[in-house]
Amino acid sequence: MSVLQVLHYPDERLRTIAKPVEKVDAEIQSIIDDMFETMYAEEGIGLAATQVDIHQRIIVIDVSENRDQLLVLINPELMNEVGATGIEEGCLSVPEQRAFVPRFEQVKIKALDYHGQPFELEADDLLAICIQHEMDHLVGKLFIDYLSPLKRQRIRQKVEKIDRLRAKDK
Repeated sequence: MSVLQVLHYPDERLRTIAKPVEKVDAEIQSIIDDMFETMYAEEGIGLAATQVDIHQRIIVIDVSENRDQLLVLINPELMNEVGATGIEEGCLSVPEQRAFVPRFEQVKIKALDYHGQPFELEADDLLAICIQHEMDHLVGKLFIDYLSPLKRQRIRQKVEKIDRLRAKDK
């Protein structure tokens, strides 16, 4: 397993629409393993393949405190959504920035698991929010797209400054 490089906004590759996974095989499982390793190394709770420049419909999530409830969503589809909620969201691709994003309170999805087996999942609270956030990535959408153009521009400038400072430190 290896830690992959997470793309940072405003990298245009984050806007790529992911393609469905045709077959879940050892190569896809290796990508998933690397995505979990990357997510944990970056201290995130979710990661979409597009964030690591892999343009396939793959999401990994672990919202548990003990970091032991791994969830794999391959080719996820939203089947139903209920209610309204929202929290201040952050994103590994938009480092050190947070903003309130409106989301559905509960979602029902269908997807394939790590072994390519179909399943359905009903989620609420943080898991529902995380699923929606990561599914946005698969269609090239970032949480900042819910913000005003002025707020997006400010965040872009902050992220570019953070990236410049990190590059200096290397």
